[in-house]
Amino acid sequence: MSERLTELAYLAAWRGVRLLPEGAARALGNRFADRAVKKDGRSVRQLRKNLARVVDGEPSEELIRQAMRSYARYWLEAFRLPSMSTADLERKFEMNGYEPVHERAQQGLGSIVALPHCGNWDFAGAWVGAVAKDRLTTVAERLKPEGVYRRFLEYRESLGMTIIPTSGGDRNPQAALGEALDDGHVVALVADRDLGRGGTDVKFFGEATTFPTGPALLAIRNKVELFTAAIHYEDDRAVCHITGPVDTGTGSFRDRVAGTTQRMAEAFEEGIRAHPTDWHMLQRFWTADFEAPRESTV
Repeated sequence: MSERLTELAYLAAWRGVRLLPEGAARALGNRFADRAVKKDGRSVRQLRKNLARVVDGEPSEELIRQAMRSYARYWLEAFRLPSMSTADLERKFEMNGYEPVHERAQQGLGSIVALPHCGNWDFAGAWVGAVAKDRLTTVAERLKPEGVYRRFLEYRESLGMTIIPTSGGDRNPQAALGEALDDGHVVALVADRDLGRGGTDVKFFGEATTFPTGPALLAIRNKVELFTAAIHYEDDRAVCHITGPVDTGTGSFRDRVAGTTQRMAEAFEEGIRAHPTDWHMLQRFWTADFEAPRESTV
């Protein structure tokens, strides 16, 4: 019953937000964000801890408020994206530095674009398919309840993306992504959150954590270029900057994966440092936080 209620709540938001004028939807999102900051629940407290590392000190309450508003904006845009036209995407999303990725795609060569949980990454994926006319493949974390996961799957497929589940699929994700690269697809991977904590050790904002090895492994094994993306919000649009390619190094395979992942993390740092309010990381992230006792939800 609980899972069904969750699914119905998502469905109601998905449909209801599209019916609101854009200004009213933004105001509603801001209201929910401000209420969450005032309540100061576990997610907001963790966001505060995470951003303290980024700004090297106690983040201001205004920074936290704007960060939560950015997070709410992501969800509102996600609910509204499927009903946006190509003209809407061109007006609401600004892409910079995509030319080398596009050129490779036009030549039938695959590329990897790795990015952190910043701004609206679904906007970027929709832009690649609708505006650049390039084929894009990505992965999707399997959510619970299953009904919500299926709706997210259908949503991203409706934006023109090919989706590979991270688990529970009929094929190995790395193999499927490798085939997509061989076929000239852009493979987009949100790569700052290591869900299984079994990735590569990196220093991020001067502190130890782990990053998923997927982007580096794919780039080295498949001999393709790895780019990074940083997305932030401005008042009337989302703005993306593509940089790279990341140097995949020399030496042993293990050293190359570790070095490439560290360089990717450093590229992420630049974008997050420039726009900390748009890094949507409300979960434990650094190793020290995983080793500390988990705080209560109160």
